[in-house]
Amino acid sequence: MVTKKRVLVPLAPGFEELEAIAVIDYLRRAGAHVVTASVDAPNPITGRNRVRVMADIDLPEALEEWGDEWDLVVLPGGPGVERLAESEVLRGLLARRLEAKALTGAICAAPRVLAAAGLAEDTLVTNHPGCRDDMDGFSRYTTDAVAVDGPVVTSRGPGTAVAFALALVEALYGADAAAALRVETVAS
Repeated sequence: MVTKKRVLVPLAPGFEELEAIAVIDYLRRAGAHVVTASVDAPNPITGRNRVRVMADIDLPEALEEWGDEWDLVVLPGGPGVERLAESEVLRGLLARRLEAKALTGAICAAPRVLAAAGLAEDTLVTNHPGCRDDMDGFSRYTTDAVAVDGPVVTSRGPGTAVAFALALVEALYGADAAAALRVETVAS
């Protein structure tokens, strides 16, 4: 029996909807078991543009049930990043993942949460242009839509959400799976 890849997408009030939903959608299309987890907020979680989303579970419950057994953890950006960064539970999970070189993604303002969790400063990263200063200590910064450096995948913002999601699909399932989804969804 093939076990589905398990993906965690933490959500906090003010999350950037397009960044979260594109990732959730593409990873589910690829066959992943995507779990959305609320971070220090009750359901529904209201995004930056007032789209309300019901998280599957709250973060402490998700970690109680599955521990660190995630094939991928992905952080959406938006103003909700502040709440993500304040979560000791999430920062601990991210620190362990970074130490173990486990697949981790962040888009828009969210790479700053990875930085706070101990992301090595020689990691190739990108983020939203308005948050460039958050990554000043990083010696390898790019303005590419998506940056992949081993197990760390980062991206710029809502306009790059599909490219980011496809990069995550490729990291989890390979280039053929990403190419098939690119054709299926008519992504450029």
